[in-house]
Amino acid sequence: MTSCPPATMADVPTAASEASVLDSLPGHPMIWLLIFSELAAFGALLVAFAVAKALDPTTFAAGQAQLDPLIASVNTLCLITSGWCAARACASAQADARAAARRWLAGAGLLGVLFIALKLVEYADEIGRGIDVETSAFFTLYFLLTGFHLLHVVLGLVILAVVAWRAEPADVETGAAFWHMVDLVWLMLVPIIYLMR
Repeated sequence: MTSCPPATMADVPTAASEASVLDSLPGHPMIWLLIFSELAAFGALLVAFAVAKALDPTTFAAGQAQLDPLIASVNTLCLITSGWCAARACASAQADARAAARRWLAGAGLLGVLFIALKLVEYADEIGRGIDVETSAFFTLYFLLTGFHLLHVVLGLVILAVVAWRAEPADVETGAAFWHMVDLVWLMLVPIIYLMR
């Protein structure tokens, strides 16, 4: 019977040697807790949308037919391009080119503002046609999901403005991580709300 060799100090794990999954993610770990909680909230709303659609497909098809897929497509391009700008800001900040990082963040922000403007134009058109949250179950969920997302775009713009102030690499990564979550959620909303029949 063999015995285990005695443990040495080298075998004892230290706080510095223990790695967390969050350590490999860009930005501050707390932003990832926020991102995961927000994705869970959007996920629950999308499940509610899918269940309601399965229970009343005729109402949902009629609601989708009244939406403007062109504005949704342009808004998708705005957010995808904005996400690319945020990624470029991260690369610039890591290269210690803070002025360039600020310019990229400003570009991301301007595209975010354009997204908001187009979404408000879309809402105004729908309300002008007598469509609101009480029109049908489809529009209740439509306004809830897209309005909740719109609030996240506004919050994302505030975060981008704050991190642009000093343009520290970790701060820019934190802001970009949140902004990419906003992009990801929109990329899930568009096919489910606007396209899938």
